[in-house]
Parts: sequence; structure tokens; C-alpha cells
Amino acid sequence: MGIYVIAADGNPEAVGLQYADKVVIVNITSEEDMLRVAREEKIDGVIHPCSEVSMNVMGRLNEELGLSGITKEQAICATNKHLMREAFEKGNAPSPKSILTKSTEDAWEQFMAFDGDGILKPSRNSGSRGIAKVEKGIESKESFVEKYEVALNESRDKSVLIEQFIEGPEFSIEIIVWNGEVNVLTVTDKKTTEAPHFVELGHNQPSCFSDAEVAELKTAAVAGVKALGVDNCACHAEAKLQNGKVYLMEIGARLGGDFISTELVHLSTGIDMVAAAINCALNIAPCLEPTEEKHGVCVRYFCPKPGKLVSISNTEILNDPRVFLWELYHKEGDMIPEVTSSLCRSGHVIVTEETPQKAIELAERLIEKVKMETV
Repeated sequence: MGIYVIAADGNPEAVGLQYADKVVIVNITSEEDMLRVAREEKIDGVIHPCSEVSMNVMGRLNEELGLSGITKEQAICATNKHLMREAFEKGNAPSPKSILTKSTEDAWEQFMAFDGDGILKPSRNSGSRGIAKVEKGIESKESFVEKYEVALNESRDKSVLIEQFIEGPEFSIEIIVWNGEVNVLTVTDKKTTEAPHFVELGHNQPSCFSDAEVAELKTAAVAGVKALGVDNCACHAEAKLQNGKVYLMEIGARLGGDFISTELVHLSTGIDMVAAAINCALNIAPCLEPTEEKHGVCVRYFCPKPGKLVSISNTEILNDPRVFLWELYHKEGDMIPEVTSSLCRSGHVIVTEETPQKAIELAERLIEKVKMETV
């Protein structure tokens, strides 16, 4: 794009630093340190693409330097699930019943009053970290306390929500907000593990669901974005569909991870969502028209059985023109963990096809045929 890029990270070994025009080693969670760097470099915009670690810092920079994008208050609301639920309620955006708990005992009492199953969630985190389902009439108090402690330890602000469990398929809705207009680019279907952790195993675009269901998802996501009040940014809304009704799980005022915004959107819609988000941060009107061919696209993640990885074979089948990108994260001799969060997956494959249905079929066949044996 011809833009001079300064990458900031507290870790000098951070992978992304090698791609920047200039590298600054700094604690990106420190508002004052980042503000000093931003002023010294006379930046024109700031972006925190697929992560939420320093969203409030980005908001502060936008405010102090008069840059395009979300404010600090909006960033805090868009990264704190309790504040987000309050905003959704005020803005009439559909979301599950949610309670900010005061303690383990309080959470247990709240759960006992639920009509059905619940979900324990860190109020601040992402990537499915610390999330666990708790089942009505089955969950022992001891098990509940264990899950609560995990959620508490994973929460960046040391608080935990107990929420109504919504049974149904999961989606994300990819959005660019520009000058007050909420532009929905596409709806993503998600594949996840079962309870208790619901880790994402793959995504496809466009959605395979009906036009009516996709329209309902888009309407709910637009209402949620408007309730948060964010502008001139990308948004990644997550939702579930239960008995024909949409429930918003959360909305990040950022690009979605898991290759959703960086690869799947441009492959399925022809729109470069990353470039659009960068332009929003620079106060430049984003291009929301297709500039490349549209495909059915799917990403699936490798998740072999936990244990010591003793062999990897049949990777040659990934040399297929329909395979856009693939990578294995482990080598022989590595220990494969149980999949309890997005960080525990072992590799990915992204494929393109004529339709999303064909892309899903191909991706799942490839995942099955590549052998990762563990003992």
C-alpha cells in the first residue's frame, strides 16, 4: 500500500517485526510509553489488527493525537464482555442473559437460579481462553469451582461472567464501519469443539445458511455495532442462532483472527478487509468493492490426539492448486496438548472451491488424510 509501517512489541523476537519499516521495542500495554513513541514518530494512524491486548492504548492514542478510529472508552467497552452486554441491552441488540459475578459462591448461586445450562467466561480475554460450559442438574459444585477458577485466572481484569448457554450454530460477521455507516462484508460459519471449551476448529465463507438466517445475523450485528458506538474501524461480531433467534456473543472493534479477516474475506468477497481497516485508521475512505475473484473458501485446523507426536505423513496431498495456504505448527517429537483454546491447535489448511460446501468437503478430507500419529 506504500505506507511506512512502525511495528511495536515488547518482545524483540516477535515474528511480525521483521516485516516492518521500523521496529520499536516497547511495552504496548503502557499508554504513556506508546504515546511517547507515537508522538516521536509523528504517526498518522494506529491499528491493533487481530488482538485485544492493547485496544485501550490504541483508543488513548486516537484521542490524544486526534487520529481516526475508536476512543479509549469505546475500546474498553469492546473488550470487556460485561460492559458490552450492558451496551447491547441499552441498544436493544439481542444477547444472552449475563451476570457479572462477585465470587465463586455468588457465581454458584446465580447458576442455581438459571433455568438451563450456563457458560463461565473471563470478562476480558479472547481465543476461547477460560470458557467452560456448566450443565444444570449435572454440574457438581466442585467441578463448577474448578471451572470458575480457570476462567478467573484467564481474565485480564480478574472478573468472571455467568451467562445463559445458547444452543446452536456459531457465526461471525465481518464489518467495516466508516463515517457512521456499518458495512457488512460477509457472514462466516464456524465449526467448534463440543463442550466445555468450544474451541474453533474451522470457518467457511460465504455462509451455507439460508438467506433469511444470514439477513437476521447481519441485522443483529449492525444493531450491536451501533450499540457500541464505534466508528472508522473493522468489527468482528460473534453470534449464535437458537430456534431462529440470533444472540450476539460479543463484538470486537478490530479485525477477526484465525485468518478470517486476513485471508478468508478477500478470497470469498474479493474485498481486501485488511487494507480497508488500515485506511480507516488513516482517515482514508476504504475500498469496499471487490478487486479480485470470489470463491467458496474454508479453513480447517489440525487437532491430532494429545500425546507425543511420533510421525507426520501424507503431507504431499496438500500440494493441490485448490490449497491456498497450509502449515503444521508441530514437528516429530513435540508434545500435542489437549485442545482447550485456539493456542492448542496443530496446524491449518485453507482451500478455495466453487462453493463453500465444496470447500468444506475438500478441507475436511485433507485434514483427515494428513496423518499426525501420537503416542
